[in-house]
Amino acid sequence: MSDRAGLAARQPGAVRSALAVLEAVAHLGAGVSAQRISTELGLPRATTYRLLNLLVEDEYLVRTPDLTGFALGARVSQLTGVVAAPARLPSAARAVLAEARRTVRGGVHVVLFLDGRLVVLDSDPDFPLSDEARMAREPARYALGRLLLLTSGASVDPAVEDDYQRFGVTRQSGEIATTTGCLALPIRDDTGATVGALGFSGARHRVDEPAAVIRALEPTVHALAPLVV
Repeated sequence: MSDRAGLAARQPGAVRSALAVLEAVAHLGAGVSAQRISTELGLPRATTYRLLNLLVEDEYLVRTPDLTGFALGARVSQLTGVVAAPARLPSAARAVLAEARRTVRGGVHVVLFLDGRLVVLDSDPDFPLSDEARMAREPARYALGRLLLLTSGASVDPAVEDDYQRFGVTRQSGEIATTTGCLALPIRDDTGATVGALGFSGARHRVDEPAAVIRALEPTVHALAPLVV
């Protein structure tokens, strides 16, 4: 009996187990190993490997480039509107980001822009993005989404263009939560094209007067660009 037929014969338990595997990958992060998933869920290793192989086959999961782990795949992205990152940040980029988070009070996040969508490479674990799925559905409500729209040539509010001309960033201030806001600094490749962003989320007054935050994060943007593009 094939793996697919065997699992189908054990519905709905197999479905619950497959969903649990997807949730574990989402929770543990891109690059998580089969062994870690098996331990986290208390599933036999053989069962875990069968589920992983089926989920990869159906594009709900992908293998990371080094083949040692797994990440959410294209079909999950279609359901959520968020493009899953193919792998974790390289260690050099993580070190740069960790230093920025130590020196800047607030959330610091890294995203890439791929095929007109946001790929969240790293959301600050201490100040996580509030709603990644909503940001993907309604990018014009968020600084990161506004930068994506602006640099892709989409129509944006004139205030967004004004912020970009004045500060070189996009902003959202007090529109989702009255006391907080966010801004996005572009990450550019060696041709000057905007391919992603470094996001900041924090107290609203720091977004209303963004010069200090921009000045603090500009070195991080320059250091990250060759590491993530």
